[in-house]
Amino acid sequence: MTFSGEDWEAIGLTVKLATYVTVLLLIIGTPIAWWLARTPSRMKVLVGTIVALPLVLPPTVLGFYLLLLMGPNGVVGQITQAMGLGLLPFTFSGLVIASILYSMPFVVQPLKNAFEAIGQRPLEVAATLRASPFDIFFSVVVPLARPGFITAAILGFAHTVGEFGIVLMIGGNIPNKTRVVAVQIYDHVEAFQYANAHWLAGGMLIFSFVVLLMLYWFNPAKEKVRP
Repeated sequence: MTFSGEDWEAIGLTVKLATYVTVLLLIIGTPIAWWLARTPSRMKVLVGTIVALPLVLPPTVLGFYLLLLMGPNGVVGQITQAMGLGLLPFTFSGLVIASILYSMPFVVQPLKNAFEAIGQRPLEVAATLRASPFDIFFSVVVPLARPGFITAAILGFAHTVGEFGIVLMIGGNIPNKTRVVAVQIYDHVEAFQYANAHWLAGGMLIFSFVVLLMLYWFNPAKEKVRP
């Protein structure tokens, strides 16, 4: 028994989705994490709570409200229709947006921890050398926070690969469009195709092991990974 054509399509779509989401989350999550790590604003608690909400919120709940927002009567749905983009639910683009929101804390939290661990001293030294804020961030902060970026990328990618509830709510089960590996395994089980399910589930098990191995490899024992 080997992977079927539909299995490979699901695997390819899952890798594509996870890659898009991880790259976009690093772009979006980095300034959010930096602000959370450095700001003295009282809004920090509120913003941090909103970002971390998917950690405790059932994915079907988040998916339901996103479905309402992106639907024909939702605010986002009306905007996308007015722009001629159609509706986002049950499309790959909608799946990317939902996955970004659901995986946000798994990228922002490691980055925030890494930024906080740098401390103020390296930034002050760079400032005395007349480095601009832009230079300080990319020449000092980014290299020092490299383990945090690696952890964030690994966790963001892995969490997106393992999504199920929010995928079904927003993407449905459309072959080669929104059917990812988690949904494909569910379909095999529903059809009593346990051998096929074993192959995909076994691959996910190996993938999960490799992810954890990479996290421990890139993070010294003295550092704690807090997704």
